[in-house]
Amino acid sequence: MDPKPEKRQRDAEATQARILAAAKKEFARNGLGGARIDEIAERAKANKRMIYHYFGNKEDLFRIVLEEAYLDIRAAEKKLDLEDLPAREAMERFVRFTWEYYLKNPEFVTLVNSENLHRARHLKKSERVGPAQRQLVSMVEGILNRGVTEGVFRPGIDPVQLNITIAAVNYYYLTNRYTGTLLFERDMMAKEALDARIAFNIDTILRMICIEP
Repeated sequence: MDPKPEKRQRDAEATQARILAAAKKEFARNGLGGARIDEIAERAKANKRMIYHYFGNKEDLFRIVLEEAYLDIRAAEKKLDLEDLPAREAMERFVRFTWEYYLKNPEFVTLVNSENLHRARHLKKSERVGPAQRQLVSMVEGILNRGVTEGVFRPGIDPVQLNITIAAVNYYYLTNRYTGTLLFERDMMAKEALDARIAFNIDTILRMICIEP
């Protein structure tokens, strides 16, 4: 068997991975409008022709980077195995995970900001993000239902509204850390400030959903 086709396939996959990683950094730093294909090609050790061959134009590349960013966080959430935990512990772990993911993956936050400036026109073309997002809502709904059965959560909580709130209390703090540091006259990214914030976020969410916080 000729090993060359397999090697070419591996080389192509490695090149695509480098392009996507470089594009993620470039789009996160400069947004869709400011990002340059030349910079992506240089960082990925590829040429522009290869980028266009694999991913189409710059808007297509941005959409794929955005899709991968959403799918990455959804895949990480699945690995938490929250269905095996008591509901209250599962919810606390989910809120903490969301906070830590945003901290460790700032590109995700900036990509989402960028796509909102474009009114989600790229995500509208995605066939992959919607199913993954529905799985997230289903996971949170399962935790809520389990918590009602266990007698710890209030019934009737909308899992979509809860998802939005969990994202909001974590996301807003980090996206406004520079102005917040100035206006509130405290270092919002100091370790003690970050520790206090996630404790506050968890307490806030649990008080919203628990019968007895």
